[in-house]
Amino acid sequence: MTNTREQDTIWLTQEAYDRLRAELDHLQGPTRTELAARIGEARAEGDLRENGGYHAAKEEQGKSEARIRQLQEMLRRARVGEQPTEHGVVGPGMIVTVRFAGDSDTETFLLGSRELLALDDSVELEVFSPQSPLGAAITGKQAGDDATFTAPNGKKMTVEVVDAKPFEG
Repeated sequence: MTNTREQDTIWLTQEAYDRLRAELDHLQGPTRTELAARIGEARAEGDLRENGGYHAAKEEQGKSEARIRQLQEMLRRARVGEQPTEHGVVGPGMIVTVRFAGDSDTETFLLGSRELLALDDSVELEVFSPQSPLGAAITGKQAGDDATFTAPNGKKMTVEVVDAKPFEG
């Protein structure tokens, strides 16, 4: 059975981790300083009830602080791994193509974290966590292997791994 810590893990490449860390550092440094200065200037203008600049800066500050908390949590849970290089074996950081039993269509998705996709805005893929029922069932499988898992609705599902290749984002 998978422990809770592993279920909460967010798999990131070193590049994705570094990008998120840089964003967090920028938000905690220059962005906080700039927003505090804007709030101070707006506050000095007087009546805050009708001060649009003050309210806009406070709203932006709230959004920035929420993003800081989100980034801190992601980085706390992050597990940095090497970019997968073994074509054909399913694991975090792989673009996986599967075929559901009884269906001739395939479905392609990234096994990993949405943050990997943030590195390349042109990529539009669904993302499945390695800890999801599907992700856990296919991890370690190779093209041609079948895997069965229980979907969130309680149904048993079987998929065939058609392909697995490293995400190049």
